Amino acid sequence: MNDHMKKIYKQHGEGIQDPNLEMPVDPLFKDVLGSGVTRRSFLKSSVAAAAAAATVPYSAYAKKKWDPVIKLGYIPITDAAALLTAHEMGFFKKQGIDSVKPTLIRGWSPLVEAFSSHRFNLTHLLAPIPVAMRYNTNFPVKVTAWDHTNGSATVVGKHTGITKVEHLAGKQFAVPYWYSNHNIISQKMMRAAGITPVIKPQDAKLGPKECNIVVLPPPSMPPALAAKSIDAYCVAEPFAAMGEVKAGGKILRFTGDVWKGHPCCVVAMHEEDVMDPERAEWAQGVHNAIIEAQIYISENRDEMAGILSRDGKKYYPFPKKVVKRAMMYYDPAYYKNPHAIQHTEWGQDRINFQAWPYPSATKLNVQYLKDSVLTGDTAFVEKLDPEHVAKDLVNYDYVKKALEANPKWKNDSSVPQSGDPYTREELFVI
Repeated sequence: MNDHMKKIYKQHGEGIQDPNLEMPVDPLFKDVLGSGVTRRSFLKSSVAAAAAAATVPYSAYAKKKWDPVIKLGYIPITDAAALLTAHEMGFFKKQGIDSVKPTLIRGWSPLVEAFSSHRFNLTHLLAPIPVAMRYNTNFPVKVTAWDHTNGSATVVGKHTGITKVEHLAGKQFAVPYWYSNHNIISQKMMRAAGITPVIKPQDAKLGPKECNIVVLPPPSMPPALAAKSIDAYCVAEPFAAMGEVKAGGKILRFTGDVWKGHPCCVVAMHEEDVMDPERAEWAQGVHNAIIEAQIYISENRDEMAGILSRDGKKYYPFPKKVVKRAMMYYDPAYYKNPHAIQHTEWGQDRINFQAWPYPSATKLNVQYLKDSVLTGDTAFVEKLDPEHVAKDLVNYDYVKKALEANPKWKNDSSVPQSGDPYTREELFVI
């Protein structure tokens, strides 16, 4: 960690451990968390740390000599499945590209830090994070594809009695990062229900129509829900499934039932790796492997759930049944109390894997980011032009060439089944 980052973390109290605030951790969660957690450490410091990681100036980092070996960092969520599969199934190697064992990171702040310092040259990031990196701190990041579509849900504790969004009034609600579609979609749902999202200390008094939003690393969410430190959360799979199976939670709404085929995590690369003509063949091979991996997962979900789980190659610290649920279980008849799936006519799945980064979705992301309650330095958000971001942040060349060579991608339910598959109208219906 560089000195600039250390200073920010010190100022915001990252990693504070107060023995008087120790919260018991169910043994079922120890493999996910890695160590004990405290109420203060993940309900106070993670909020500031999440904002801090998005505000590190590019000048704080030194450029590294290019190394064509894939060094992949990932959060243990299904968003990373295609990248992990490209490594595990030898699809990178098939393209003549070496890759080392992917590195599991347990929170978004350290993943952003590691990618920014060039520890990794390939990663997945929540779709709005590269927006903050490129336009708030001038970090030369490029989005080059989507990792997947949908793949997230809002989970509420059964102890809360929450059966509709209106019941979030006066509650504590966790998201994985301020710059996330989880935060954006959750706030949209709240406002539509007459709830005002706010950012306050957890012990602050809330108004009768306010819901307090806190940031937690995904692994901290299920145990926090089980300990009743929070009332609900919105997160990527398999932490929604984990909440159902292990934390006494139930699905309030799948995000893909609000925003059809929405992006969650995107493929992120360093700009020099994308734009340098001498690296073009390498970059094309990376995307060829990712597309092949997405198609393979789509056609072999049960197999890959087992391989990626702790019962297989241990990329995820979850048993196969949790990963399989996250990748395959989307039954409207089961998810009816509350009705977590309301748009059955959309024909969506719990998670899908397709890479085309629709400009329409990027524009909507930027517009909705402007409408969201955020923390930290957010002045840059108001200056963002959605059209410019869609053209400047995203590189479409490599992914389109890879998709053209693999027409099976068009079978994904997030892709229009008639007309131009590279253009779509965004459906965001609460």
